[in-house]
Amino acid sequence: MRQLLLKTDIHKFDTFKEFVEEFKLTEDDLLFTNEWLYKPYMEHLNLPCQVYFQEQYGLTEPTDIMYNSIMADLKKLNYKRIIAVGGGTVVDMAKWMASEMPDDIYDAYKLNPTFFPKHIKELVIIPTTCGTGSEVTNIAMIYLTKENTKKGCANNELFADYAVLIPEFLKTLPYNPFMYSAIDALIHAVESYVGRRYTDASRLFGKRAIELLMNGFKKMVEEGPDARFEILEDFSIGSNYAGIAFGTGGCNAVHAMSFPLGGMFHVAHGESNYALFTTVMKFYARKNPTGAIKDINRVLADILGLDTDGPEVYDALEEALCSLIRRKPLREYGVNEEICAEMADLVIEQQQRLMTNTYVEMDYNDVYNLYLQCL
Repeated sequence: MRQLLLKTDIHKFDTFKEFVEEFKLTEDDLLFTNEWLYKPYMEHLNLPCQVYFQEQYGLTEPTDIMYNSIMADLKKLNYKRIIAVGGGTVVDMAKWMASEMPDDIYDAYKLNPTFFPKHIKELVIIPTTCGTGSEVTNIAMIYLTKENTKKGCANNELFADYAVLIPEFLKTLPYNPFMYSAIDALIHAVESYVGRRYTDASRLFGKRAIELLMNGFKKMVEEGPDARFEILEDFSIGSNYAGIAFGTGGCNAVHAMSFPLGGMFHVAHGESNYALFTTVMKFYARKNPTGAIKDINRVLADILGLDTDGPEVYDALEEALCSLIRRKPLREYGVNEEICAEMADLVIEQQQRLMTNTYVEMDYNDVYNLYLQCL
Protein backbone atom coordinates (compact mmCIF):
# COMPACT_ATOMS: atom_id res chain seq x y z
CA MET A 1 0.00 0.00 0.00
CA ARG A 2 1.37 3.42 -0.96
CA GLN A 3 2.18 5.45 2.16
CA LEU A 4 2.80 8.88 0.65
CA LEU A 5 2.02 10.34 -2.76
CA LEU A 6 4.44 13.22 -3.38
CA LYS A 7 5.96 13.82 -6.79
CA THR A 8 6.82 17.49 -6.40
CA ASP A 9 10.21 18.97 -5.51
CA ILE A 10 9.63 21.53 -2.73
CA HIS A 11 11.71 24.71 -2.29
CA LYS A 12 11.47 27.75 -0.02
CA PHE A 13 12.85 31.29 -0.50
CA ASP A 14 12.55 34.53 1.41
CA THR A 15 11.80 36.60 -1.70
CA PHE A 16 10.62 36.18 -5.28
CA LYS A 17 13.93 37.66 -6.47
CA GLU A 18 15.82 34.79 -4.84
CA PHE A 19 13.58 32.34 -6.65
CA VAL A 20 14.22 34.04 -10.02
CA GLU A 21 17.98 33.87 -9.47
CA GLU A 22 17.85 30.18 -8.54
CA PHE A 23 15.45 29.05 -11.27
CA LYS A 24 16.92 31.29 -14.01
CA LEU A 25 13.80 32.42 -15.86
CA THR A 26 14.11 32.85 -19.66
CA GLU A 27 12.01 33.81 -22.67
CA ASP A 28 10.92 30.15 -22.89
CA ASP A 29 8.99 30.55 -19.63
CA LEU A 30 5.38 31.63 -19.27
CA LEU A 31 4.50 33.46 -16.05
CA PHE A 32 0.85 33.09 -15.04
CA THR A 33 -0.19 35.29 -12.14
CA ASN A 34 -2.41 38.18 -11.04
CA GLU A 35 -1.66 41.74 -12.14
CA TRP A 36 -1.99 43.01 -8.56
CA LEU A 37 0.83 40.64 -7.57
CA TYR A 38 2.95 41.23 -10.63
CA LYS A 39 3.14 45.01 -10.27
CA PRO A 40 4.73 45.19 -6.77
CA TYR A 41 6.69 41.92 -6.68
CA MET A 42 7.79 41.07 -10.22
CA GLU A 43 7.57 43.92 -12.72
CA HIS A 44 10.69 45.72 -11.44
CA LEU A 45 12.77 42.58 -12.08
CA ASN A 46 12.32 43.01 -15.86
CA LEU A 47 11.71 39.32 -16.37
CA PRO A 48 12.36 37.94 -19.87
CA CYS A 49 9.39 35.56 -19.81
CA GLN A 50 5.93 35.90 -21.33
CA VAL A 51 3.32 37.09 -18.82
CA TYR A 52 -0.38 36.23 -18.65
CA PHE A 53 -2.80 37.46 -15.99
CA GLN A 54 -5.71 35.48 -14.61
CA GLU A 55 -7.84 38.64 -14.72
CA GLN A 56 -7.85 38.46 -18.52
CA TYR A 57 -10.05 35.37 -18.26
CA GLY A 58 -12.17 35.89 -15.16
CA LEU A 59 -12.15 37.04 -11.56
CA THR A 60 -13.90 34.04 -10.02
CA GLU A 61 -12.79 30.58 -9.05
CA PRO A 62 -11.92 28.62 -12.22
CA THR A 63 -14.81 27.86 -14.56
CA ASP A 64 -14.99 25.80 -17.74
CA ILE A 65 -15.37 29.06 -19.67
CA MET A 66 -12.15 30.46 -18.18
CA TYR A 67 -10.23 27.25 -18.91
CA ASN A 68 -11.41 27.04 -22.50
CA SER A 69 -10.61 30.69 -23.15
CA ILE A 70 -7.02 30.59 -21.92
CA MET A 71 -6.37 27.24 -23.59
CA ALA A 72 -7.45 28.68 -26.93
CA ASP A 73 -4.89 31.48 -26.49
CA LEU A 74 -2.05 29.28 -25.24
CA LYS A 75 -2.28 26.81 -28.09
CA LYS A 76 -0.85 29.60 -30.27
CA LEU A 77 2.26 30.04 -28.06
CA ASN A 78 5.58 28.29 -27.66
CA TYR A 79 6.78 27.84 -24.08
CA LYS A 80 8.67 25.16 -22.17
CA ARG A 81 7.89 25.97 -18.55
CA ILE A 82 5.02 27.58 -16.65
CA ILE A 83 5.60 29.63 -13.51
CA ALA A 84 2.28 29.93 -11.66
CA VAL A 85 2.18 32.56 -8.91
CA GLY A 86 -1.15 32.98 -7.18
CA GLY A 87 -4.03 31.45 -5.26
CA GLY A 88 -6.14 28.41 -5.98
CA THR A 89 -7.54 29.66 -9.29
CA VAL A 90 -4.12 30.41 -10.77
CA VAL A 91 -2.68 27.15 -9.46
CA ASP A 92 -5.47 24.89 -10.70
CA MET A 93 -5.59 26.53 -14.13
CA ALA A 94 -1.80 26.25 -14.45
CA LYS A 95 -1.96 22.49 -13.93
CA TRP A 96 -3.97 22.21 -17.12
CA MET A 97 -1.84 24.83 -18.87
CA ALA A 98 1.12 22.48 -18.36
CA SER A 99 -0.86 19.60 -19.86
CA GLU A 100 -2.13 18.60 -23.25
CA MET A 101 -5.23 20.73 -23.69
CA PRO A 102 -8.68 19.55 -24.82
CA ASP A 103 -10.88 21.66 -27.04
CA ASP A 104 -13.46 21.66 -24.24
CA ILE A 105 -12.32 21.14 -20.64
CA TYR A 106 -15.74 19.71 -19.82
CA ASP A 107 -14.60 16.49 -21.51
CA ALA A 108 -12.20 15.87 -18.62
CA TYR A 109 -14.72 16.52 -15.84
CA LYS A 110 -17.95 14.91 -16.99
CA LEU A 111 -19.18 11.72 -15.34
CA ASN A 112 -17.56 9.46 -17.95
CA PRO A 113 -14.66 11.55 -19.28
CA THR A 114 -13.28 11.06 -22.76
CA PHE A 115 -10.18 13.20 -22.16
CA PHE A 116 -7.50 12.77 -19.50
CA PRO A 117 -4.61 15.09 -18.60
CA LYS A 118 -1.13 14.48 -19.96
CA HIS A 119 1.74 16.47 -18.41
CA ILE A 120 3.85 17.96 -21.23
CA LYS A 121 5.36 21.20 -19.81
CA GLU A 122 7.49 21.77 -16.72
CA LEU A 123 5.37 23.39 -14.01
CA VAL A 124 6.52 25.52 -11.08
CA ILE A 125 3.84 26.56 -8.58
CA ILE A 126 4.31 29.40 -6.09
CA PRO A 127 1.23 29.66 -3.83
CA THR A 128 0.29 33.07 -2.48
CA THR A 129 -2.33 31.80 -0.03
CA CYS A 130 -2.03 29.44 2.92
CA GLY A 131 -5.02 27.28 2.17
CA THR A 132 -5.27 25.04 -0.87
CA GLY A 133 -2.01 23.10 -0.56
CA SER A 134 -2.64 22.56 -4.27
CA GLU A 135 1.01 23.13 -5.09
CA VAL A 136 1.68 19.54 -3.96
CA THR A 137 -1.53 17.78 -4.98
CA ASN A 138 -2.72 16.15 -8.19
CA ILE A 139 -6.13 17.81 -8.11
CA ALA A 140 -7.49 20.67 -10.22
CA MET A 141 -10.89 22.13 -9.37
CA ILE A 142 -13.44 23.63 -11.74
CA TYR A 143 -16.92 25.13 -11.71
CA LEU A 144 -18.90 23.49 -14.47
CA THR A 145 -21.42 25.99 -15.80
CA LYS A 146 -23.24 23.17 -17.60
CA GLU A 147 -23.91 21.35 -14.33
CA ASN A 148 -23.98 24.28 -11.88
CA THR A 149 -21.53 22.57 -9.55
CA LYS A 150 -17.86 22.27 -8.65
CA LYS A 151 -15.82 19.19 -9.42
CA GLY A 152 -12.25 18.06 -9.03
CA CYS A 153 -10.06 16.12 -11.45
CA ALA A 154 -7.50 13.97 -9.61
CA ASN A 155 -4.75 12.63 -11.85
CA ASN A 156 -1.02 12.17 -11.30
CA GLU A 157 -0.37 14.01 -14.58
CA LEU A 158 -1.49 17.19 -12.77
CA PHE A 159 1.34 17.21 -10.25
CA ALA A 160 3.68 20.20 -10.42
CA ASP A 161 7.36 19.55 -10.94
CA TYR A 162 8.29 22.17 -8.33
CA ALA A 163 6.46 23.83 -5.45
CA VAL A 164 8.09 26.99 -4.13
CA LEU A 165 7.12 28.53 -0.80
CA ILE A 166 7.70 32.29 -0.46
CA PRO A 167 5.99 33.36 2.79
CA GLU A 168 6.30 37.07 1.98
CA PHE A 169 3.47 36.66 -0.54
CA LEU A 170 1.07 36.02 2.34
CA LYS A 171 1.49 39.68 3.29
CA THR A 172 -0.58 40.55 0.21
CA LEU A 173 -3.63 38.64 1.42
CA PRO A 174 -6.43 40.73 2.88
CA TYR A 175 -7.55 39.51 6.28
CA ASN A 176 -10.70 37.61 5.27
CA PRO A 177 -9.09 35.61 2.43
CA PHE A 178 -6.17 34.87 4.74
CA MET A 179 -8.47 33.45 7.41
CA TYR A 180 -10.62 31.44 5.02
CA SER A 181 -7.58 29.95 3.31
CA ALA A 182 -5.85 29.08 6.60
CA ILE A 183 -9.04 27.46 7.93
CA ASP A 184 -9.28 25.53 4.67
CA ALA A 185 -5.76 24.21 5.28
CA LEU A 186 -6.78 23.15 8.79
CA ILE A 187 -9.76 21.29 7.31
CA HIS A 188 -7.48 19.51 4.82
CA ALA A 189 -5.28 18.31 7.67
CA VAL A 190 -8.16 17.19 9.88
CA GLU A 191 -10.15 15.45 7.14
CA SER A 192 -7.12 13.61 5.79
CA TYR A 193 -6.32 12.36 9.30
CA VAL A 194 -9.76 10.85 9.97
CA GLY A 195 -10.54 9.73 6.40
CA ARG A 196 -10.48 6.05 5.52
CA ARG A 197 -7.63 6.43 3.02
CA TYR A 198 -5.17 7.64 5.66
CA THR A 199 -1.64 6.30 6.02
CA ASP A 200 0.90 6.72 8.83
CA ALA A 201 2.81 9.16 6.63
CA SER A 202 -0.23 11.27 5.74
CA ARG A 203 -1.17 11.44 9.42
CA LEU A 204 2.36 12.54 10.31
CA PHE A 205 2.11 15.55 7.98
CA GLY A 206 -1.51 16.19 8.92
CA LYS A 207 -0.85 16.32 12.64
CA ARG A 208 2.08 18.69 12.21
CA ALA A 209 -0.05 20.91 9.95
CA ILE A 210 -2.76 21.07 12.62
CA GLU A 211 -0.20 22.06 15.25
CA LEU A 212 1.32 24.83 13.11
CA LEU A 213 -2.03 26.26 12.02
CA MET A 214 -3.80 25.99 15.37
CA ASN A 215 -0.91 27.56 17.26
CA GLY A 216 -1.03 30.37 14.73
CA PHE A 217 -4.74 30.89 15.32
CA LYS A 218 -4.17 30.77 19.08
CA LYS A 219 -1.53 33.49 18.83
CA MET A 220 -3.94 35.64 16.80
CA VAL A 221 -6.73 35.14 19.35
CA GLU A 222 -4.43 36.14 22.19
CA GLU A 223 -2.50 38.98 20.53
CA GLY A 224 -4.78 40.21 17.76
CA PRO A 225 -5.10 39.57 14.00
CA ASP A 226 -1.87 41.40 13.11
CA ALA A 227 0.09 38.78 15.04
CA ARG A 228 -0.16 36.64 11.90
CA PHE A 229 2.54 38.73 10.24
CA GLU A 230 5.06 37.39 12.76
CA ILE A 231 4.38 33.76 11.83
CA LEU A 232 3.61 33.75 8.11
CA GLU A 233 6.17 31.00 7.58
CA ASP A 234 4.26 28.73 9.98
CA PHE A 235 1.05 29.27 8.02
CA SER A 236 2.85 28.70 4.71
CA ILE A 237 4.48 25.47 5.86
CA GLY A 238 1.33 24.33 7.67
CA SER A 239 -0.70 24.73 4.49
CA ASN A 240 1.92 22.85 2.50
CA TYR A 241 2.01 19.96 4.99
CA ALA A 242 -1.80 19.82 4.94
CA GLY A 243 -1.64 19.58 1.14
CA ILE A 244 0.81 16.67 1.40
CA ALA A 245 -1.49 15.00 3.92
CA PHE A 246 -4.69 15.24 1.90
CA GLY A 247 -2.86 14.46 -1.33
CA THR A 248 -2.55 10.96 0.08
CA GLY A 249 -5.27 10.69 2.74
CA GLY A 250 -7.92 12.65 0.87
CA CYS A 251 -10.72 14.90 2.09
CA ASN A 252 -14.28 13.81 2.74
CA ALA A 253 -17.68 15.11 3.87
CA VAL A 254 -16.79 18.75 4.58
CA HIS A 255 -15.43 19.25 1.09
CA ALA A 256 -18.11 17.11 -0.55
CA MET A 257 -20.84 19.22 1.07
CA SER A 258 -19.09 22.50 0.35
CA PHE A 259 -18.98 22.04 -3.43
CA PRO A 260 -22.74 22.44 -4.05
CA LEU A 261 -22.76 25.47 -1.75
CA GLY A 262 -19.85 27.03 -3.61
CA GLY A 263 -21.23 26.11 -7.03
CA MET A 264 -24.84 27.22 -6.51
CA PHE A 265 -24.13 30.40 -4.55
CA HIS A 266 -20.58 31.25 -5.72
CA VAL A 267 -19.17 31.09 -2.20
CA ALA A 268 -15.36 30.97 -2.13
CA HIS A 269 -13.92 27.54 -1.42
CA GLY A 270 -12.43 28.19 2.02
CA GLU A 271 -15.49 30.08 3.18
CA SER A 272 -17.88 27.34 2.09
CA ASN A 273 -15.80 24.72 3.90
CA TYR A 274 -15.75 26.85 7.04
CA ALA A 275 -19.56 27.07 7.02
CA LEU A 276 -19.76 23.27 7.41
CA PHE A 277 -16.55 22.25 9.19
CA THR A 278 -17.35 22.01 12.89
CA THR A 279 -20.89 20.72 12.31
CA VAL A 280 -19.57 17.76 10.29
CA MET A 281 -16.80 17.06 12.80
CA LYS A 282 -19.24 17.00 15.72
CA PHE A 283 -21.33 14.51 13.76
CA TYR A 284 -18.27 12.33 13.22
CA ALA A 285 -17.27 12.52 16.88
CA ARG A 286 -20.71 11.50 18.12
CA LYS A 287 -21.00 8.61 15.66
CA ASN A 288 -17.59 7.11 16.46
CA PRO A 289 -15.90 8.83 19.43
CA THR A 290 -13.22 6.17 19.96
CA GLY A 291 -11.60 6.08 16.52
CA ALA A 292 -9.01 8.32 14.88
CA ILE A 293 -11.01 11.42 15.69
CA LYS A 294 -10.09 10.94 19.34
CA ASP A 295 -6.43 11.63 18.44
CA ILE A 296 -7.33 14.82 16.59
CA ASN A 297 -9.60 15.95 19.40
CA ARG A 298 -6.74 15.53 21.85
CA VAL A 299 -4.37 17.62 19.69
CA LEU A 300 -6.97 20.37 19.35
CA ALA A 301 -7.86 20.23 23.06
CA ASP A 302 -4.23 20.57 24.15
CA ILE A 303 -3.76 23.69 22.03
CA LEU A 304 -7.09 25.16 23.14
CA GLY A 305 -6.36 24.39 26.80
CA LEU A 306 -9.21 21.89 27.26
CA ASP A 307 -9.37 18.69 29.31
CA THR A 308 -11.54 16.63 26.97
CA ASP A 309 -11.38 14.58 23.81
CA GLY A 310 -15.11 14.60 23.03
CA PRO A 311 -17.22 16.47 20.46
CA GLU A 312 -17.32 19.55 22.71
CA VAL A 313 -13.80 20.27 21.42
CA TYR A 314 -15.47 21.56 18.26
CA ASP A 315 -17.62 24.01 20.19
CA ALA A 316 -14.41 25.52 21.60
CA LEU A 317 -12.74 25.44 18.19
CA GLU A 318 -15.71 27.18 16.62
CA GLU A 319 -15.66 29.85 19.33
CA ALA A 320 -11.96 30.47 18.75
CA LEU A 321 -12.26 30.68 14.98
CA CYS A 322 -15.40 32.83 15.15
CA SER A 323 -13.53 35.30 17.34
CA LEU A 324 -11.20 35.75 14.36
CA ILE A 325 -13.77 35.61 11.55
CA ARG A 326 -17.51 35.09 11.69
CA ARG A 327 -18.96 31.84 10.39
CA LYS A 328 -22.12 32.62 8.44
CA PRO A 329 -25.21 30.40 8.64
CA LEU A 330 -26.21 28.94 5.28
CA ARG A 331 -29.41 31.00 5.15
CA GLU A 332 -27.29 34.15 4.70
CA TYR A 333 -26.09 32.74 1.38
CA GLY A 334 -29.68 32.13 0.28
CA VAL A 335 -30.02 28.48 1.31
CA ASN A 336 -33.38 27.17 2.57
CA GLU A 337 -34.74 23.71 3.42
CA GLU A 338 -35.67 22.95 -0.17
CA ILE A 339 -32.21 23.88 -1.39
CA CYS A 340 -30.66 21.75 1.38
CA ALA A 341 -32.43 18.80 -0.23
CA GLU A 342 -31.10 19.76 -3.68
CA MET A 343 -27.55 20.10 -2.36
CA ALA A 344 -27.76 16.76 -0.54
CA ASP A 345 -28.80 15.14 -3.82
CA LEU A 346 -25.78 16.70 -5.57
CA VAL A 347 -23.43 15.41 -2.87
CA ILE A 348 -24.68 11.84 -3.18
CA GLU A 349 -24.80 11.94 -7.00
CA GLN A 350 -21.60 13.82 -7.81
CA GLN A 351 -19.17 13.66 -4.88
CA GLN A 352 -18.64 9.94 -4.33
CA ARG A 353 -14.87 10.43 -4.76
CA LEU A 354 -15.01 12.22 -1.40
CA MET A 355 -17.95 10.46 0.25
CA THR A 356 -16.26 7.06 -0.01
CA ASN A 357 -13.59 8.48 2.32
CA THR A 358 -15.81 9.70 5.17
CA TYR A 359 -14.85 8.86 8.75
CA VAL A 360 -18.22 7.13 9.27
CA GLU A 361 -20.74 5.86 6.75
CA MET A 362 -23.08 8.62 5.57
CA ASP A 363 -26.25 8.59 3.50
CA TYR A 364 -28.56 11.20 1.98
CA ASN A 365 -30.42 11.80 5.27
CA ASP A 366 -27.17 12.43 7.14
CA VAL A 367 -26.04 15.00 4.57
CA TYR A 368 -29.46 16.68 4.43
CA ASN A 369 -29.72 16.95 8.23
CA LEU A 370 -26.21 18.38 8.51
CA TYR A 371 -27.13 21.07 6.00
CA LEU A 372 -30.24 21.85 8.05
CA GLN A 373 -28.10 22.22 11.19
CA CYS A 374 -26.00 24.82 9.38
CA LEU A 375 -28.95 26.96 8.22
